[in-house]
This record gives sequence, C-alpha cells and structure tokens, in this order.
Amino acid sequence: MLDSKPTVMCFSGLDPTGGAGIQADIETLFSLGCHAVPIVTALTAQNTQNALSIHSTSAALIVQQARAVLEDMPVHCFKIGLVGAMETVDAIHSILKDYEYIPVVLDPVVTAGGGYQFSDTEALSAIRSLLIPLTTVLTPNTDEIKQLAPTADSLDACANELIKAGCQHVLLTGTHAQTESVENRLYTSHQEVTLHDWPRLPDSYHGSGCTLAAAIAGYLAHKLTLRDAIQQAQRFTWEALSHGTRMGFGQHIPNRSYWNKQQP
Repeated sequence: MLDSKPTVMCFSGLDPTGGAGIQADIETLFSLGCHAVPIVTALTAQNTQNALSIHSTSAALIVQQARAVLEDMPVHCFKIGLVGAMETVDAIHSILKDYEYIPVVLDPVVTAGGGYQFSDTEALSAIRSLLIPLTTVLTPNTDEIKQLAPTADSLDACANELIKAGCQHVLLTGTHAQTESVENRLYTSHQEVTLHDWPRLPDSYHGSGCTLAAAIAGYLAHKLTLRDAIQQAQRFTWEALSHGTRMGFGQHIPNRSYWNKQQP
C-alpha cells in the first residue's frame, strides 16, 4: 500500500546559505508534515547580503528529474521558485501541462534581497506566458508584481492583469510596502479582495517568500481549502520569521523549526 503522506514537488534553486531556495522548501514542508521532492533548477553563489551568480540546470535534466519522480510516486502539489532562464520555464511548463490536475504555487523569485537580478527579460516573459496561466496561487511582493505586469498603472491593476492571464489567485505580499503593518492582499476573479494584516517585524529576512509559498503548497497538499491554506501558511511564515536569527552580515534567516521545543 502506498504511503498517504502528502508530497510536494519543488522546482527551486540551491542557496548555499540555507536560508532560501530548495532548503527553505524542504524545511517548511518537513515542518508541515509533508514530503518534499526537490528538483534543483539552478546553482547560485549568494550570501545573506546579496547574490553573486546563477548557473541554471539544463532543461533536459530538470525534465528528467521531475518525470523520474512523477512516474514513481504521487505528487499532491507543485511549488515553483527560482527559474532564471527561459529554457527552465519551458521545461517546467512541459511538466505542468501533463499534470494539470495538480495545484501550482508560484513564487516569482526575480531579484535577490541585495538587488541581484536572477531572471532576465526572456525568463520573465516566459513566466508570464507559460507559467502564470497554469498557476493556482501566485505569491509576488510589490516589486515582483510590477515586473510581471509592467504596463499596469497600480498594484490592483497588476494583480487583475495576472488574473485575466489565467492565474487563479494572487496573494500580493506587503513586506516591501512602506506601511506600519504588513498587509497581504488576496485577489481572486469576480470576488472582493481579501486583506490579511500582520504585525510588521523589525528585521528583513532571507527566504521569507520561499517559506510562504512552500507553506501554501504544503497545506494545499494536506487538502485544506485554498483560503485556509493561505491563512495557515501566513501564520507559519510569520512565526518562522519572528523566531529568525541574523547568522551573517545581512538579512536574518527564518527559523522554520521554531515549533521544536528541544532547540537551545
């Protein structure tokens, strides 16, 4: 008999600090009682201050990694993070098209916290045309959504443009906005915008977006309703950030095992 533990396939980059990328996905999903299936899309050189370089995995290897797993075990949700090249987007798109019944959570990792540009113009265009229409939940911050919808004249217009492109839900995070609290806004076609208000923490964090998207994917894999999954994922992420530590000279790293009472 097959094990019923929820499985999430993560297309993400390798971050040598352990704060973001595939490690963030694995830690988050483990904490939520899921099994992470990591498909590495790129190797990066980065630290808690900024990224230095990115080397994308070959498209053929990405497809081979994913299909080898999908032909062997059930996958309950896809989570997509760093996709730095158009060829990477094409490879992931070919997988998603064959498994359209599996929900997709897309965290559009465009730039590093220090400003390094991960995705070039071609990759961004491919994300808009190939991945956005297949996405269940998109989790951009205010900077990322402007790059995904550059012709829109407001954040609301950006979100609505992406919804019209086929994305089912947009969770616009407010961490980059200059507001007293963090206001996350959930957009869904033909529904009122839902506001989620969270106390703003005093620090900045390396891997916050990865944690949120992976948590949404994990809760969806557990068969929570979409709105419950988004609410619970925000709570988990806020707790992980609030327990984070500054391990280098830059951003804090979230503590995604804050629930482990055996920690020192």
